[in-house]
Amino acid sequence: MEVINALGRRKTAVARVYMSKGKGKIVVNKKEMKVMFPIDVLQAKINQPFILTDTVGQYDIKVNVMGGGINGQAEAIRLGISRALVELSADYKPLLKAEGLMTRDPRMVERKKPGQPKARKKFQFSKR
Repeated sequence: MEVINALGRRKTAVARVYMSKGKGKIVVNKKEMKVMFPIDVLQAKINQPFILTDTVGQYDIKVNVMGGGINGQAEAIRLGISRALVELSADYKPLLKAEGLMTRDPRMVERKKPGQPKARKKFQFSKR
């Protein structure tokens, strides 16, 4: 098995995922996953596709991620890993799709409009 690469996006975060056979080591931006994502919830999000497909510790993951915050980056990595697993074996797709891991979340920050302080907020209105 050669290297499988996939792309994951969430908000403004973009993650390029490179998956190969190995011992389950996850490297994000040339750092250990536990260093980049010290919060357990984010680590669980990244490992979720492996747990659902019973492939924990079978593949090494190398990720280049940029943009967004740590939560958006973790979810972008999760989507990239899910897509790489499906590319490896199509049998995983129904399992991952049932948990909503194959869907690209389209929610983005709404742009600020002119004549307003924020996207939806208006300046205070004075009748007189």
